[in-house]
Amino acid sequence: MDHESDSTIVPGLKERLGQKYTIKSWSFDKGFWSKENKELLSEVTETLVLPKKGKCNKKEAEQERHNVFKKLRNKHSAVESNINELEHRGLDRCPDKGYLNFKRYVGLAVSAYNLRKIGAEIIAAKQKEKLYKNGGANLAA
Repeated sequence: MDHESDSTIVPGLKERLGQKYTIKSWSFDKGFWSKENKELLSEVTETLVLPKKGKCNKKEAEQERHNVFKKLRNKHSAVESNINELEHRGLDRCPDKGYLNFKRYVGLAVSAYNLRKIGAEIIAAKQKEKLYKNGGANLAA
């Protein structure tokens, strides 16, 4: 997204992914909202979570109060939480100069984050396996 706003990338995103995949639900934050984007994305997805910038009218407010909308928006919050974790682990600043170094820095930070998550899963699996070997067969999953 070189020098692009969130709302301007939606048509290209829809073209790239909408032709390849069947998208059951698609979730965005308020930065992606525009009337055109909402109409465009509604064509390729069953459930669209695209909160409106500013004040909603009655129809839009009713859509945003719907249980499915709320549930999917909460899932989107989990993704935002992961992005926030990346920032807290040092990705909020790039000490390297230049665009190529910035891209390298981001790639390394995301790789480190993924390795940390994979490591945590491996450790948890080994601990669970160890408990089962020691006779902890009545563990709650």
